[in-house]
Amino acid sequence: MNQKILLITGWGGGTKLLGALQQALQNQGHAVELINIFNALDEAELQRQTEKAKAFDVIIGWSLGGQLATLLVDQISRQYQQQRVLITLASNPCFVANDAWQTAMPQMTFQSFKQSFETDAIETLKKFGYMVCQGVESTKADFVKLQSLIQAQKIELLQDGLNLLEGLNLVDILKSYAGHQYHLFGKQDYLVSYKVLDNLQKLDAKFLQAELISGSHGLPVFQVELITDKICQYLQKIKQTS
Repeated sequence: MNQKILLITGWGGGTKLLGALQQALQNQGHAVELINIFNALDEAELQRQTEKAKAFDVIIGWSLGGQLATLLVDQISRQYQQQRVLITLASNPCFVANDAWQTAMPQMTFQSFKQSFETDAIETLKKFGYMVCQGVESTKADFVKLQSLIQAQKIELLQDGLNLLEGLNLVDILKSYAGHQYHLFGKQDYLVSYKVLDNLQKLDAKFLQAELISGSHGLPVFQVELITDKICQYLQKIKQTS
């Protein structure tokens, strides 16, 4: 059974970064709509996106997009008492560390990054792009590819995205979510530690599955075939068990 999938990209680069993943999933027979990040702190915007997302069976997000996907499945569950399949790729439910969730970016590091973005957005985005590719042997080649796919973003959207990364803590949503959820992490990820996987498994959520594969933060950009296989295998598996 082919699924209707909503695919949400990450911070900073636009939708073209996940264009190949969208195409690969479509080649497997799924209907896939790809959208950019949005300001979920704006209640009207969150509601608009929730109503849109309700039409899909599966909601997938990369990095910040994974956090947005988590918010959407939670909103659908609360408002319509319906569950959607949630899949996150290289996504930390709490991106900036706090006392309860320390497997994340240190507060000081994030503040420094935010300040750097306010001072020189273009240079900071370039550095961020390099961090997305860091940790693997193909970093330099991956960075060239990433640069070729990045689309210019509105500065306001990027600032909204940083506020989301700073403020969102979705651990409790994942812990109590009654639907199926699957989280994929890259072992060499420079931005989201693979140790988040252990934290998620400790939540003991009913239908939570998490998996670690080799790769950088940019795994849905650079390992399209593997990620597509993992997603399709997971969807096939839950179809057989439901």
